[in-house]
Amino acid sequence: MHIPARIDAPWAHHCAAVLDVLAVWFCAGLAYRVLVYQAHVPKVLGLLPNYYAELSLLGTLVLLLVSLGGMGGQRWMAIEQSLRAVVVAWFVAVLALVVWLFLTKTSIEVSRLWFLVWACITPVMLVLQRMALLAAVGWLQGREGSAQSILVVGDDSACDKVRKAVASNPWCGYRVRASMAPGILPAASASMQACDEVWLCLPLGDDHAIQSALHALRHSMANIRIVPDAAVSRYLHGGVQELAGVTLLDVSTTPMTGTMRLAKAVEDFVGASLILCLIAIPMLAIAVAIKVTSRGPVLYKQLRHGWNGKPIWVYKFRTMVEHQEPDFQVTQATRSDPRVTRVGAFLRKTSLDELPQFLNVLQGRMSIVGPRPHAVAHNEYYKELVPGYMRRHTVKPGITGWAQINGYRGETDTLEKMQRRVDYDMYYINHLSIWFDLKIILMTVFKGWVHHNAY
Repeated sequence: MHIPARIDAPWAHHCAAVLDVLAVWFCAGLAYRVLVYQAHVPKVLGLLPNYYAELSLLGTLVLLLVSLGGMGGQRWMAIEQSLRAVVVAWFVAVLALVVWLFLTKTSIEVSRLWFLVWACITPVMLVLQRMALLAAVGWLQGREGSAQSILVVGDDSACDKVRKAVASNPWCGYRVRASMAPGILPAASASMQACDEVWLCLPLGDDHAIQSALHALRHSMANIRIVPDAAVSRYLHGGVQELAGVTLLDVSTTPMTGTMRLAKAVEDFVGASLILCLIAIPMLAIAVAIKVTSRGPVLYKQLRHGWNGKPIWVYKFRTMVEHQEPDFQVTQATRSDPRVTRVGAFLRKTSLDELPQFLNVLQGRMSIVGPRPHAVAHNEYYKELVPGYMRRHTVKPGITGWAQINGYRGETDTLEKMQRRVDYDMYYINHLSIWFDLKIILMTVFKGWVHHNAY
């Protein structure tokens, strides 16, 4: 049976959501029936006792919220990405349930063995049902043709670029059947009839060429699309939408809307709550070490720009001796900086000075993952020198980020370093998803805390 490399039908996404719900409840009921079944206890729908059902419902809601948000608004999803997204979403759901049980002190009401088995068998069932769905979609696609054929219209250079791009992305379900120059399009009726798609590689400013091509294609039943040139593509990150009856091209918009905003909020609350529970004792030890080795407060409060450029206070463990900065000036820490204390040097090297920022996450001022917040003075300086610099603030600042994982943390002593850091931040914003966040978090745990640039 043919299994497609992507899901691109809206009905398939709806089916996946329904099957996810059924998988969660089936596994919950199966684990209960095998491990802790009690005949005399009233059950919801004859499956689970009330509190077990409530946990299953909460887990289902978090799963759907995170899996839908984790798609990042994509119309289709590669098979690997689909499976990874649903497993990651279930992992987040389990963490959310653990935090819920801890905060409500209700863990005694459920069997720990049931919860563990349910948490372990559900992702297996989720993957199996997704594979079954993909097989069904593949069977349907096989009946209708396994790939959509494309006729590319344009000069040799443009057609060659499209052909190579399509060939390098076979999971998208398309193949280039033919290509031709615009001038011979009127005489190519046979090629047009044999293709499902016609892609026009024509300059948007050349209205005459586009209208001529559309006229030649007036009898075609194929989907007709225009491939924008490089000069236009740079403005198409956000897509096209209609607002108040006006067609708009989204050039620079925040991805923090709708489902993604809710998914990030759940991720931040669950993650920060769980992490703070785990690091409470180490944070207390750090606070004592700071207090007994140098004068001054344990925490240091810095003014930063947050989401949409609003000013926020960001917390850090104090790593320097108390000193006064000149007005409207921030001096970055340098190697062997005399202002840094011995305890502070260790904290900065290991990034432990940033642990209090999980409190900022619970306050809703920051996210666990996002562009690092820079000093206000640095924002004022670099926004005139680095294109798109302030677009970093279309999402909440983060404790860790894609730039930091790739080595851009600590002192930025050249304009080129800041440009590279912003480039990585822009990549993160343009590809924002829950699974990308979790990938960054895992990479931070294994490689992101200690770096030679941090001092």
